[in-house]
Amino acid sequence: MNQLLDFIISHTELPKISIKNTIELLNEDCTIPFISRYRKERTGNLDEVQIGDIVKYKEQFEALEKRKTAILKALEEQGVLTSELKQKIEAAQDLTMLEDLYLPFKKSRKTKAETARQMGLEPLAKIIMSQNANDVESIAFKYVKGEVTSVEDALEGARHIIAEWINERTDIRNNIRQQLERFAMIATKVVKSKIDDENAQKFRDYFDWEESLSRIPSHRLLAILRAESEGFIKLKIDIDDDKALAKIEDRIIRSNNECSEQIQWAIQDAYKRLLLPSLSNEALQNAKEKADASAISVFAKNLKQLLLGSPLGEKRILAIDPGFRTGCKVVCLDAQGGLLYNETIYPHPPKNDTLGAMKKISSLTEAYQIEAIAIGNGTASRETEAVIRKIHFKMMYKCL
Repeated sequence: MNQLLDFIISHTELPKISIKNTIELLNEDCTIPFISRYRKERTGNLDEVQIGDIVKYKEQFEALEKRKTAILKALEEQGVLTSELKQKIEAAQDLTMLEDLYLPFKKSRKTKAETARQMGLEPLAKIIMSQNANDVESIAFKYVKGEVTSVEDALEGARHIIAEWINERTDIRNNIRQQLERFAMIATKVVKSKIDDENAQKFRDYFDWEESLSRIPSHRLLAILRAESEGFIKLKIDIDDDKALAKIEDRIIRSNNECSEQIQWAIQDAYKRLLLPSLSNEALQNAKEKADASAISVFAKNLKQLLLGSPLGEKRILAIDPGFRTGCKVVCLDAQGGLLYNETIYPHPPKNDTLGAMKKISSLTEAYQIEAIAIGNGTASRETEAVIRKIHFKMMYKCL
């Protein structure tokens, strides 16, 4: 429980006791609207958005823990789980970090590196990676047998193994991620066979487009992704390849001999064949998630304004949010929706101040020249409407 609380606090900065009590209510199958409306005293007055954040990060934590359990079990079955690796996995704070730790041990389809290992070329790869040997071709000649028909075949297989090792290094993957996050460009080209397609014309602006992935507006990115999914354009993610390769070389190459030359080729292979494709897709997916969240936020704000718009037009309204124990919240609004007055009345059990509530409503309708009365349709709405109908107003009102 403490790990879950710390995880949610790190993402929301909400009070620990509020998070703890909210989780207890969620575990009792209470809904977000119910918790925010009727359990304010336990949550510390958290609103729907804050409770929604708790739900989101609770689910993220549970998914992370479930994946950790599965990975630890798989590693244990393979007999490769060390105490150090276990500590790193248990300390992982997100799925990306977790999957990077698992990558070297993940069982997947047969790769070029796996084929090279089966041909007995891993010792040669280790010799090259040691960067101490000079006559690499003479050493590689010793591995020419069976399916390995030449020195170049041996060296190529060794490079495939080295490329896989490079791809599995967390520090290198994180460095490429950082470069993609800061400097990646999204570039699009129209599919030539679709250039005159009538349906493609709405995406015409993106037939030849390039923009920073980190700065592209959400609506534009989503439009580009939609155009790609409909087959009208092709897109790719670009960064400065020379700069990225140089940073990898700085981390790996520590000599200037025949070994380092082989490693340079392996680095280029790892970068173009393994690192860049997977991490570019990851960067694009992250950008899409941010764009989706931004679009949802914009839609929510627009919808909120529509919902807050007066359904009766410009009229002075007395609105009541009914309730029993917590009372009925009453507000008086002017014709433009501005707040004129607010108070809480208690016409229902346990206080049963029905007469006082009726007098208050009657005086408010006169004082603020109320033209209509609106009653929420939640808990105690029928009882509240019955109380309002008992009031003798100077003008006729329709309860909405």
